[in-house]
Amino acid sequence: MEFFDIRKIQTRTLSIQIENGAIEKPRYECSSIKSFRVLKNGFWGLFQGNVGEKEGLEMAKRNAIFRSDSDVIELRSEGSYVMKVKENPLDVPIEEKASLIRDLEDVIKDVCVSTKVTYFDNVREFHYKDSFGSDVNYTVYRVGISVIGVGKGRTLQFYSQRLMRAGGFEVLRDATKVAEEVKKILPKLVDAKSPPSGKINVIMDQRLAGVFVHEAFGHAVEADHVIQGSSVLSDRIGEAVASKEVTIVDDPSIHQFGFCPFDDEGVKTRERVIVDQGILKSFLHTRETAKKLKGEPGNARAQGGEFPIVRMSNTYLKPRDYKFDELLEACKSGVYLIGSRGGETNPATGFFHFNAQFGYKISNGEISEMIRDVSLSGNTLDVLREIKIGEDLKFDPGFCGKSSQHVPVSDGAPHVLCRAIVGGA
Repeated sequence: MEFFDIRKIQTRTLSIQIENGAIEKPRYECSSIKSFRVLKNGFWGLFQGNVGEKEGLEMAKRNAIFRSDSDVIELRSEGSYVMKVKENPLDVPIEEKASLIRDLEDVIKDVCVSTKVTYFDNVREFHYKDSFGSDVNYTVYRVGISVIGVGKGRTLQFYSQRLMRAGGFEVLRDATKVAEEVKKILPKLVDAKSPPSGKINVIMDQRLAGVFVHEAFGHAVEADHVIQGSSVLSDRIGEAVASKEVTIVDDPSIHQFGFCPFDDEGVKTRERVIVDQGILKSFLHTRETAKKLKGEPGNARAQGGEFPIVRMSNTYLKPRDYKFDELLEACKSGVYLIGSRGGETNPATGFFHFNAQFGYKISNGEISEMIRDVSLSGNTLDVLREIKIGEDLKFDPGFCGKSSQHVPVSDGAPHVLCRAIVGGA
């Protein structure tokens, strides 16, 4: 047996939802998982089961059928972390949580034909050991709410906002602002106009710019994609891939939604500079990909007891000096796009296509009429070569899916000005 590790993960999750005035029965989910992984004779084996360590490792050895790209970096980690919160969500009465989502629905219901508000809290207790002598554990809390409204005017439109972060119930004490934003935007959105089309100047808000950084660029620096030859950035370490204004980092250690003090291979996390002033500096790695490409591990993540793979955490574009008014002035004519309704990217080519939640036309450096059903597309590296970056960094939370595994992440960016192809969604 060349290498083994053992993960023990306990999670407790509560979710409550109110839809059109009716509160559904709260859902409690508790899980306790033991995951055993073995690298033997160049093959990986994984076994999940509530058994002893000796039996679990033996079962993983029998399952060793997945060929490894390389050996793993030898690294021994030790440490313990328990998140300090002001209000432990497990101690907050469920009646208070239900009252919160009722109050948020009350804020938006008069402007909606349909409403849905969801609350959740989660605690993850993680313990990791390996054959190098690593022994780490942590406890992390996450809480969140999402507010969705559907409005009707000239068109039927939905608009959503969310607040999710690693932390305690105190994170949600100002959640009313999320519902107020839905109440403010939705009545205007239903009567908004169609967008212009063509390659034009675009200001992306922090949420859309963060999604761009995560989806269009971040997946291309995941080392498994690089090894598979499915990244436009393969073999480009040390090259200029963006404007000198661009610095992109991934940092699991900051207390956003993607926070984790140790990754799922027991590696203590820290900031990873991916692009430094336009120069591609590093890829994101597991122990295995780091050994193969001579990188640094720390971005192995897994859903539950599944096999850890290369994942992002809190990925963001560092702010620069432009004030928002200066971006508007530099834009002159174009669109200001806000929020994200998803999209698609191709890490191998750099092509991206996103849908914004809504936007505004920009004329003579000023914001004018609202637009709806608007999309944005282009080539990632082309956009990053000609970009102006604001000073107002914000993070947006979500769940990232890859290889049928979903993990919590945050995307971050300031407002940015670029050129891209705009059209209807």
